[in-house]
Amino acid sequence: MLLTKRDLKVRYVTSALGYLWSILDPLVMSFIYWFIFTQVFQRGVGEEPYIVFLLVALLPWVWFNGAVSDSTRAFLRDAKLVRSISLPRSIWVNRIVASKGIEFLLSLPILALFAIFSGAHVNLNLLLFPLAIVLQAALCVALGLLLAPLVLFFRDLERATKLILRFMFYASPIIYSTQNLPESLHSWAALNPLSGIFSLYRAGFFPKQLDWFLVGGSVLITTILLVLGILVFRRTIGTALKEL
Repeated sequence: MLLTKRDLKVRYVTSALGYLWSILDPLVMSFIYWFIFTQVFQRGVGEEPYIVFLLVALLPWVWFNGAVSDSTRAFLRDAKLVRSISLPRSIWVNRIVASKGIEFLLSLPILALFAIFSGAHVNLNLLLFPLAIVLQAALCVALGLLLAPLVLFFRDLERATKLILRFMFYASPIIYSTQNLPESLHSWAALNPLSGIFSLYRAGFFPKQLDWFLVGGSVLITTILLVLGILVFRRTIGTALKEL
C-alpha cells in the first residue's frame, strides 16, 4: 500500500492539474470518437448517449493499458529497491495494478457527470460494476505476473507489448459494441477477456450490452491467465532478478 501511495504522489507532485491528467486522455479520445461518429459520419455502432457509451469502456481501458504497459518495467524501474528490500516480488506488480486502479476509481465521478447531463438511464445492472472491477484487476495482475519477469529475459517484449496493446484497443469493444460485429466474429470476441468485462461495465447504462457468454469467456480466460501467471512468476523470478 505504501508503494502504491508513493507511485501516486510521484505521479502528481509536480503536476499543476494533479489527477485530472489521468482522465484527460480518455476524455479527449472520447470527444474525438464522439465527433467522428456523430458529427462527421453516420454512426452505426454503439448506443445513445454515445459519449457515455465510449467513456464507460475507455476509462477502464486506460487502467488496463497503463497497468499492463507499466508492468513490463515493474522491476527495471526500481531495480535497486527490488534487489535490496526483502518483500514478496509480486508486490511490484500488484502496486502498479492498484495505483492504476485507484486512478480509474477517481475518474468515475466524471463518468457520473456525463451520464447525468447526457440523460443516460441507470438500471440494476449497475450492481455488476464491482464484479467488472474485480475481474479486470485479476486480469491485470495475471498479465503483469507474466510480463514482469519475462521482460528481464527478453527486453524486446516491452516494445512488443505496446504494439499488442495498440491492436487490442481496436480489437476490443470500446468504440463499438460486440453486437455490431458480424455473427461469425461474435464467438471470437469471447477470446478477448476485455469483451466480457466491458459488457459488465456497460450493462448498468445499456442493459442490452450485457452478454453472459462473453462474461463467461472473460472469467475462464482470466482464471487461466492468472494460474499461468502465478506459475511462470514463481518459476522464473529467481533467475530473472539476476538479470537486473
